[in-house]
Amino acid sequence: MPAIRGLPLAGLRVIDLADGKAEMCGRYLADLGADVIRVEPPGGAPTRRREPLHDGVSLYFATHNANKRGITLDLNDPAGRYGLLDLAAGADFLIETERPGTLDRLGLGVDTLLARNPALVVVSITDFGQTGPYRDWTGTDWTHLALGGVLSRSGIPGRRPVMPPGPLAYESAAIQAAWAALLAYLNRLETGRGDHVDCSVYEMTAQALDPGFGIGGSATGGVPATKLPRGRPNAGNLYPIFPCADGYVRICVLARRQWRGMFGWLGEPEEFADPKYDSIAARFGATERLHALIGALFRDKTKDELVARGQELGVPIAALLDPGEVLAGPHFLARGGLLDAEIAPGLTGRVPSGYVEVNGVRAGFRHRAPEVGEHDDEVSAEPLRTTITKPTEPAGPRRPLDGIRVLDLGVIVVGAELGRLLADQGADVIKIESLAYPDGSRQSVTPGETMSVGFAWGHRNKLSAGINLRSPEGLELFKRFAKESDVILSNFKPGTLESLGLGYDVISELNPRIIMADSSALGSTGPWSRRMGYGPLVRAATGVTGLWRDTGVEAGFCDAITIFPDHVAARVGAVAVAAALIERRRTGKGGTISVSQAETILTQLSTGFLRESLEPGSFTAHGNSGEWDAPQGVYPCAGDDEWCVVSVEDDEQWRGLCAVIDRPDLRADARLGDAAGRRAHRDLVDAAVTAWTTGTPPREAMERLQATGVPAGMMRRVTEYLDDPQLTARGFLRETHHPTIGHALRTENAPATFRGVADPELRPAPLAGEQTRMLAAKLLGLAESEIQALIEAGVLEEPTVQNERN
Repeated sequence: MPAIRGLPLAGLRVIDLADGKAEMCGRYLADLGADVIRVEPPGGAPTRRREPLHDGVSLYFATHNANKRGITLDLNDPAGRYGLLDLAAGADFLIETERPGTLDRLGLGVDTLLARNPALVVVSITDFGQTGPYRDWTGTDWTHLALGGVLSRSGIPGRRPVMPPGPLAYESAAIQAAWAALLAYLNRLETGRGDHVDCSVYEMTAQALDPGFGIGGSATGGVPATKLPRGRPNAGNLYPIFPCADGYVRICVLARRQWRGMFGWLGEPEEFADPKYDSIAARFGATERLHALIGALFRDKTKDELVARGQELGVPIAALLDPGEVLAGPHFLARGGLLDAEIAPGLTGRVPSGYVEVNGVRAGFRHRAPEVGEHDDEVSAEPLRTTITKPTEPAGPRRPLDGIRVLDLGVIVVGAELGRLLADQGADVIKIESLAYPDGSRQSVTPGETMSVGFAWGHRNKLSAGINLRSPEGLELFKRFAKESDVILSNFKPGTLESLGLGYDVISELNPRIIMADSSALGSTGPWSRRMGYGPLVRAATGVTGLWRDTGVEAGFCDAITIFPDHVAARVGAVAVAAALIERRRTGKGGTISVSQAETILTQLSTGFLRESLEPGSFTAHGNSGEWDAPQGVYPCAGDDEWCVVSVEDDEQWRGLCAVIDRPDLRADARLGDAAGRRAHRDLVDAAVTAWTTGTPPREAMERLQATGVPAGMMRRVTEYLDDPQLTARGFLRETHHPTIGHALRTENAPATFRGVADPELRPAPLAGEQTRMLAAKLLGLAESEIQALIEAGVLEEPTVQNERN
């Protein structure tokens, strides 16, 4: 297959054996230009029959296998196994999702594959990893959301926790797996050696979706998830939702100027004229009265009227759109974030096009998923490729981004996380900041402290340079840094860097090798691009808020506490940066990367949106009832606010469940012998499961069900990670110290388990401007007297409070 021009992974080959778990990993690599060959057994992969089906077409398969070529190989036959080994000999990556040990039993284990091609990067994506006491357990998206700490923070206080919409665990894990794969490949480019990348969906869910040991946003008020109340937190008043004439709108009034706009919109009521209400804390204390006024103002106006007026007044606001409204809206269509395409022969639907733009062009949907064996003849006719590399360094783990310099202008969560991901892998990440415009995460510290736990997590391994970019001298200093750097990161409102004279056109003239990666709420172009973007508003505008709700309560919206999609969007950007670095080795040229948080959400929910386009009204909130089988739900267990997810996916698991809960009568009931029958009698099935779980502690329920092959996962709180035997066995958390925080911190470790990639270093997050003097001297060659003069002039900045680093 010829290289795909203009895409950064052109020329790389991926053998994709993934089926049903994180198939979007190979799809994202294909979007970025890799030649991804989907290998299926004769008759097709099981996910070709995965629901939802439309005219016999699996919409899941269609969205997750676009841009790939497809061949058939029978791996139970010697000829098929030889064929796979021949393909692997010329491949750069092989992705597989079999249960641990399955490929070994076929004679296709990792050591065999690496013996055939020592440069191959083998990516194994399993529910719980290749090692540890849970390694043979079975997971589903819901069990991972329960075990991964997401479920415990989702729902209305005092009520049953609520499952988020869509397959967010596997979709988020797929992106992290792609990141880990490209890290191993970058390492190979330096060492000549391939790798085995062991990806655990359980761990990746806990890291990538809404991490308990990662930087948080204003949703937690600066309080780390480890310190949140035991029950579901009540954050609804922070990002309130109000009914209006034709639905709901959400506002995010945080900053003083935003409050001033809201105050004026209300007609400047005397009772809120006191300047103390410029403080969010004072407004929070008057929530009941203030929200009553806003509710009365909004009640008889339409969503469009309210959003338009809010934009005029500088009040962050968004309409809660349903999936049909998202699909019909002008913004994503204008940007190409949604497009109408043939998704199977003769079947056209509207589908999210993909995660990222590269050099101003969408790296997304190009062609439909292959038919079974569609490219058998084409691939077999191609000359056999061989990948020949010679090790260039002694064996031993290393960090693949060593020697890469990054200027990090990122702020809050998504900005912090992207820079941190690069810094963890050895990049020299310099956080550029200014006291006049501090990172919002710097402001979430307890009075009297200089560093929050969240900031320490989100900015570990970085350096900080204080530069006033509002001064001409500061801009020139930044350009001097940029001239000698590899990557620039930012997540400002679109157009901000250009207004400062720091757009790609300017910087690339100074440094043609520079890679500039930006992210924004709704994208850098399109009719909504200049809207104020906070995560809660992005979720509202993409349909997530309306889908993520307690269906037993009027307006039971449950997404206020989550930070989704910030950490996922950061990983989307990290994958694209890694791909651009790979391309730069080939071409010598840099480029641009642009990530939209909204389109991150759309792509993660692509199957649901495609189905909605074909079957209007199908993409709706289901709460805790799975759509395709039963039991699939969240069940109460013995203890205080203890729950267990049970998620049966086939008849064999159903029979195992009946045995565990000692209900042979249910197993013998012909009405319940298949998924359709169990769905039709869901109340009967749920009652039987509830009767058993109510008297069983959650861990016992999970372990007994898993021992019989039934997917189950207890609702785990973030603080319970510390005692989890699987996470402990796999080194999920490490201990670190920050000199300004008076206690040890537990922090997440690597994105996956590698053979050749070292674990992250754990250097403490910097104070604002802490390394200004050192960096000005070392990288810019400034004398101490020059540095001092620039500091006195306010061009360079250093910490206002000096802290001894012990």
